[in-house]
Amino acid sequence: MLLIPAIDLKDGQCVRLRQGVMDDDTVFSDNPVEMAGKWVSAGGRRLHLVDLNGAFAGEPVNGEVIRAIAKAYPDVPIQVGGGIRDEATIRAYLDAGVTWCIIGTQAVKDPDFVTRACQAFPGHIMVGLDAKEGKVAINGWAEVTDIDVTDLARRFENDGVSAIIYTDIGRDGMLQGPNVEATAALANAVNIPIIASGGITDIDDIRALCEADTDNIAGAITGRAIYEGTLDLAAGQKLADELSGH
Repeated sequence: MLLIPAIDLKDGQCVRLRQGVMDDDTVFSDNPVEMAGKWVSAGGRRLHLVDLNGAFAGEPVNGEVIRAIAKAYPDVPIQVGGGIRDEATIRAYLDAGVTWCIIGTQAVKDPDFVTRACQAFPGHIMVGLDAKEGKVAINGWAEVTDIDVTDLARRFENDGVSAIIYTDIGRDGMLQGPNVEATAALANAVNIPIIASGGITDIDDIRALCEADTDNIAGAITGRAIYEGTLDLAAGQKLADELSGH
């Protein structure tokens, strides 16, 4: 299982939000390229970048910073989300050296967009599904739908997405531990990799995800825990490697 450091971008800075609230942010660095380097040096094998302004604007806002990170670390796979609403945006990111584009709210509102994106850019599309009590949430978590997260995941699996990033929004940014049971249940319901997101606090959470009753949790995105020091990225990845038999 990969530990994937998150770099959340707001106004060109590296921040973390609590519960997805734009005004409740903590600035960790005004140099995201340098911060990316810190996580790569600590053993990060992939980076998770989120354009927070873009997610709310519906179009890329921090694209220049993302391009700069991709250029600075060309050998590190990068997955990017936030404000990806059309194929032109995906093409621009892939051309800049990004490996995967993550479709979030738009995937729920217009599932056919995911179908088209997977056909146009095979192997380069992920979907981010945020859920609360098994139901999908959209629009920066402001709205919980009556759509079942498992049903939607199966649809996107058929479209050919590379992975699903699953966030239990009750836990994100709160350092309460991930919802391992819900994550494992989704992982067992589909045959594509699930990347856990939200709530990871310390090395015990890494252990719990690795020991979950599924072989299908391919990664775990970690943000606030590695910034605030409750999780050591290198130690966490070492444990994940050991438990995964790598």
